[in-house]
Amino acid sequence: MYILCLAADYDGTLAQHGTVSAGTLSALRKLKAGGRRLVMVTGRELVALEHAFPELALFDRVVVENGAVVYDPASGRERVLAPMPPPHFVQRLIERRVEPISVGRAIVATWEPHQTAVLDCIRELGLELQVVFNKGAVMVLPTGVNKASGLKAALAELDISPRNVMGVGDAENDHAFLQMCGGSAAVANALPAVMAAVDVRLSGDHGAGVEELVARIEQEDVRLILASRQGLLLGFDRAGAAIHLPPARAVLIVGPSGCGKSRLAKLLTERMVEKELEFCAFDPEGDYHGLDDAVSLSDDWSSPDAEEALRLLRETDVNVVISTVTSSLSQRRQLLARLLPAIADLRRRTGRPHWLVVDEAHQLFPATEKLSIEAGNDLGAMILATINPAGLCAAVLRKVDILIAFDPDASIRLAEFAKAVDAPCPDSFPTLENGEILYWEPGTSLPPRALRIDAPRQCHRRHTGKYAVGDVGHWRSFYFRGPDKAYNLGAKNIFEFLEIADHVDDATWEHHLRAKDYSAWFRNVIGDEELANETAAVERNRHLASFQSRLIVRKAILRCYAAPGGDHASARVSR
Repeated sequence: MYILCLAADYDGTLAQHGTVSAGTLSALRKLKAGGRRLVMVTGRELVALEHAFPELALFDRVVVENGAVVYDPASGRERVLAPMPPPHFVQRLIERRVEPISVGRAIVATWEPHQTAVLDCIRELGLELQVVFNKGAVMVLPTGVNKASGLKAALAELDISPRNVMGVGDAENDHAFLQMCGGSAAVANALPAVMAAVDVRLSGDHGAGVEELVARIEQEDVRLILASRQGLLLGFDRAGAAIHLPPARAVLIVGPSGCGKSRLAKLLTERMVEKELEFCAFDPEGDYHGLDDAVSLSDDWSSPDAEEALRLLRETDVNVVISTVTSSLSQRRQLLARLLPAIADLRRRTGRPHWLVVDEAHQLFPATEKLSIEAGNDLGAMILATINPAGLCAAVLRKVDILIAFDPDASIRLAEFAKAVDAPCPDSFPTLENGEILYWEPGTSLPPRALRIDAPRQCHRRHTGKYAVGDVGHWRSFYFRGPDKAYNLGAKNIFEFLEIADHVDDATWEHHLRAKDYSAWFRNVIGDEELANETAAVERNRHLASFQSRLIVRKAILRCYAAPGGDHASARVSR
């Protein structure tokens, strides 16, 4: 279930001539019985609404006064979100013979043609108030208060993401809340401007249109959400058409090491932030270290804590990167096995996190293990990155909706995937040009397409966490031995290199510097061409004293790699 809540306007949408039909009430009860929430969003004041509609208890929250007040029918609690109307403003309207006039907790309401008098009074008194129209009604509210702000407050109380809400309305004052919802609809009697702005245009008017929408939510759910609005822009095909990853899809990115899989995944996290979609990334190699708009949960010397991860994920507007650079393979799998069911439960209740990103997915879902992914814990809205499909277990592969492959073996990877899931393999594949990826939706009849993608806004450093505090292995470690091979001090990562480099004598440091060993290790093992080039320039400079060359190399490293706990960043090079 993706759409968790229906947010509906009252007059002109749920109600016709102030009354809600029995059929509409029945449809709403059925929707709520299925586990979804109901929120009413209206310009009416609470007292008048209770008189017109005694069934308010059907709704989980009621937003009244055009967003100024949130009412909980179960507890009877009212939360006023805006200041009361200025008394001298109300008095001036009365003096101007503006009638009828209604004054609520924060709203002042009248009818056309009194809008000119209302604007004159606001200007004469020098007030910062806004005028909102609703099919003849004229409402005055504090600036910034509208149905969107009220609905946002109501959803925060219910702990539901606005992206998992379907909104329906008909009039001018519905624009704001419809726009903030993940999906929007308009009944047939809606104003043309409202009808033109929504995703779903209903054939029924008033309550009949709401009944139609309820039926479609139950039947179609996430398919009602337009990919162009809530999906992630992936790239453009050769015809110039924009391709979006729709919500709640499982996406598999495959390609050789260093081809750009993690770079693409990072680009997609930026797209998520643009759409105000929350994500959780599992980062085994440190590729997402320092990611903007995200909280990194990692301990440089121990495994991440599952409870802390869940605490962060429960918070609204928080993206989480779970770094497992220093965790063993079994620890990584245990952590994911513990988190996935909890994340699935969180999604069922709140809609968050909207996307999961799992890099090096073959480590967590290996082909050598038989995994049972139950329906309640499916992979909807997950982005998996791996070298090739053959490395993943069949249960995961069968959940994949979209396959993305990088050159040079894109067609081979698609064929491997098709074989693994017993799906027909496409007859032909486009030859990829530089900067293109192969895009395929296995469950459809659409052929694979070549797409051109953007680079992420943030600088991508490949496997920086792994090389900073991880283990490159015994055979690939850097060994400080010195000119006489008096030492055999091994550094299995960047910060062990720094630690040892701080303490070896000048002769040992200079021996490896002049042999160009440092730049060779940075280039061939760490895979950091920029750091290697900076270090090579130091190696060529014969005028630097030993302490100077050490300091320059250290600074170059610390510009690229975050020091664990700040210890190395504050260390001094002794002369």
